[in-house]
Amino acid sequence: MDKDRIAGSAKDFAGKVEGTVGSMTGDAKTQAEGRAREAAGTVQNLYGQAKDAASDAADAAANYAKDAVDTAKSAYDSSGDTIRGGQKAMAKTVQDNPLGALLVAGGIGFALALLMTRPPRRPPPRWRYYG
Repeated sequence: MDKDRIAGSAKDFAGKVEGTVGSMTGDAKTQAEGRAREAAGTVQNLYGQAKDAASDAADAAANYAKDAVDTAKSAYDSSGDTIRGGQKAMAKTVQDNPLGALLVAGGIGFALALLMTRPPRRPPPRWRYYG
């Protein structure tokens, strides 16, 4: 709670008391001063509330940013675990069936070699008819 809210509430209460005393005694000056002090206290209280709201909003934004960073960090960490798990699974598959892995690797290499040594396509010849 902000000190302006506390001071504003105290001024507001004191102004109400002073205004009530002025009303009971019939003193218009005391009553007016009480109302003025009450209004000043209300304004100061509202100012303190605005400062508290701004502070709370800043804290919420900082917490949101911290949570976003933590979430991104955990996603990054878990992606590394996923890659490591995939590498382990592939290594186990190769160990369990080395001939199949060798044939698959050879097929991929052969296909890449064909793609890289293939002559480029030539456009079809254009026939011109002279008549």
